[in-house]
Amino acid sequence: MATKAVLAQLTQSYKELTGVTVEIESVGGVDAAKRIQQEEKFDMVLLASDAIARLKDAGSVIANSPHDWVQSEIAMAIPSGASSPLIKDEATLKAAVLGSSSISYSTGPSGVYLEKLFERWGVLDDIKARLVVPPPGIPVGSLVAKGEVALGFQQMSELISLSGINILGKLPQDVAFITTFCAAIPSAVSSQPERIHAIKDFFHYLSSETTHEVKRAHGMSPMP
Repeated sequence: MATKAVLAQLTQSYKELTGVTVEIESVGGVDAAKRIQQEEKFDMVLLASDAIARLKDAGSVIANSPHDWVQSEIAMAIPSGASSPLIKDEATLKAAVLGSSSISYSTGPSGVYLEKLFERWGVLDDIKARLVVPPPGIPVGSLVAKGEVALGFQQMSELISLSGINILGKLPQDVAFITTFCAAIPSAVSSQPERIHAIKDFFHYLSSETTHEVKRAHGMSPMP
């Protein structure tokens, strides 16, 4: 879901540039991976690079097709009008987490990373009662905007356009976490060389310099 908005804009730009329509169905990462493994008919799958690697290991995507195209960082948000904690490094982030009445983070790579970070701090058990798990399909930012969560963590791209929240910034540099998003071609397409060529043309567009400005506007970063 972190790439939903940027892909909506990039597919529209690609259509204007080439006349080719690319339709994206945005769902949760676990659901997307499962549907590819079940061989649903898709031309491409776009997920975090670790999820694509697992699909590759399972033989669900063409081995030489994975193509990294954008990076994203975890950001922090509080409800608009709430008192803003000063978060500048790992120590102040830990203090903010311990001082928050409720905390939420998204599933996927960012959630896995944050759980490991909290576990390393030795506070995971202490804050479990204050963790708010977002219902399926409900972004963390919307819970923050409603005042149901005092401190939320989510990909910057999913927070940047929301009203009702105050974005505190990305995680401090000493604990920053970057998710690389990757595109790949499902193995079910392997017998269609012309289609594969067309898909790879779109992949190259996704990482081209002409897309950099759009990615930054959505709180993401081009590949280095």
